[in-house]
Amino acid sequence: MPGVADPVRARQHWILQCQGCHRADATGTPQTAPTMAGFVARFLQVPGGRDYLARVPGVATAALSDADLAEVVNWSLMRFDPAHVPADFKPYTAAEIGRLRHKPLRAEASAVRARLVADFDETKIP
Repeated sequence: MPGVADPVRARQHWILQCQGCHRADATGTPQTAPTMAGFVARFLQVPGGRDYLARVPGVATAALSDADLAEVVNWSLMRFDPAHVPADFKPYTAAEIGRLRHKPLRAEASAVRARLVADFDETKIP
């Protein structure tokens, strides 16, 4: 997996940091967290989507180092939505995650997400 040095470690971080809200299969629930399964990598295909994924509250505030967080984000993209990962995908790096997570989305996260999802239709993402 691109950007994932240790898939076992990345999965463990997913279980401890993400699965509680997004569920084991990344389907989420309306009450806890949005679905990621078959969906999350679409954000990489719209302007602002890549930054969004690193700035959502659960990512930006995760109790992980920048390197571990980059690895789990890369792992989750490949694990839960490989069909939508662009062919020219560049894995998140620790430096990129570190820069972006210091500007976390808070109350505006849902509105930003809705705007980006609306762009999915305009770009004809399969």
